[in-house]
Formats: sequence, structure tokens, C-alpha cells
Amino acid sequence: MSVVVQELVKLYGNQRAVDHVTFEVGSGEIVGFIGPNGAGKSTVMKIICGYISATSGLVSVCGFDVERQSIDVRRHIGYLPEHNPLYSDMFVKEYLTFVAGLYKLGSAAKKRISEILEATGLGSEQHKKIGALSKGYRQRVGLAQVLIHDPTVLILDEPTTGLDPNQIIEIRTLISELGKSKTVLLSTHIMQEVEAICRRALIINKGVIVANATVDDLVKQYDKSLEDVFHELTQ
Repeated sequence: MSVVVQELVKLYGNQRAVDHVTFEVGSGEIVGFIGPNGAGKSTVMKIICGYISATSGLVSVCGFDVERQSIDVRRHIGYLPEHNPLYSDMFVKEYLTFVAGLYKLGSAAKKRISEILEATGLGSEQHKKIGALSKGYRQRVGLAQVLIHDPTVLILDEPTTGLDPNQIIEIRTLISELGKSKTVLLSTHIMQEVEAICRRALIINKGVIVANATVDDLVKQYDKSLEDVFHELTQ
């Protein structure tokens, strides 16, 4: 399994933000991670990426323990947070060159940047400042940054938030293509997004996993649309 989460707990004082969460994401899966605001999605994703520590539980990525082998985990993981942090005064290619340097790609950087510019559709924008791009293209830059070191696992937190319908379709298509060769854990509020690109859905509510099944099985089990299932399980 690419991602293994076992009995994960995160406490903030007396508040239990994540409550004994357990799940696995296999190689080549695109899994939708859905829940209301404040349900614990972003907290779980940040723990998987090693940005914050768990109170208890075990998390591994590609066989590496997040707490004890965090550098190895970060070599295998690409994380796009909900609020995409970019240097708006840098040019696209300049920024990707900078990120490649952080990952110490060395002589492989030039070829890798060229591949990523093509894969993310940024070739025509590479000499523009990031701050001058549309939000859709800024999301593409964020995805390019996530992909630059060729990670095995992608953790994407609300990657289509604030995009127009055409931009949403473009980013979904890109994620679907990435899912053919990588493991993707995708957080979103948009049920149509889960139905369009995810085979399986994890639903979290108040820090607890309330469903973990394929989208088809959830729809059949409840005899409702995925959106209605979501509302029923997160009331």
C-alpha cells in the first residue's frame, strides 16, 4: 500500500480533531477524501505529509514511517495545500527551476522541468510571471511544483476550489492522467468531482471515518446519489 493510516488521533487541547482514523490507499488509486468543513480532512492530510505531528497512531507512505523517516516520506510525496503557496513575482520556469534546486535534481532538472511544463500545459506560460496568470494556470503551477521530483503519492487538498467550469474540467483531466501512474488522495467538496475521477470515497465527519467504499457501492448500498449519501452520513 502506498499510504497506510492506522488508529490516527490528533488532539488540540481537549478537542479531538481526528478520532482513530484508519484507511489505506493502494498504488494507482485515486481516492476522494470528503467531509464537511472542520471534519478533519486537512489535518489528516497534513499529518500524512509530515507537516504536523499526530497525537497517536501510525502513518506510513511507501513503507516509510512519517514520524521516524520523514525525509524519505517527503521524497515520495507531493502535497498541494488548499491555499496554493506560490511566489507571484517569479516567472513560471524560474520558479520551477528554483523548486527543482530545492529537491537537488541537479543535471536532471532541465529535462524534468521541460517534461512537467508539457504535462501540465504550461509551456506557453513558462515565461510569464505567476502573479499574472489566471487562477486555473496558477493551480497548474502548483501541480507542476508538486510533480517536479516525480513523487509516488499525490496529496491534493481542494485543487479545483475557486476555478471556473472550464478550468475545473482541465484540472480534473490532468489529475485523472496523473492517477494512471501515481497514487492520489484528493480532498474536495464537489461530489461530481469524486464521481468523475475517483473510484473510491472516504467520508469523514467530526474526525471519524463514516464510509470507506467504492463510489458505486455507496450509491447502491444507500440507493441514493453520492451527494445524498454524503448529506445523510454527515448530518
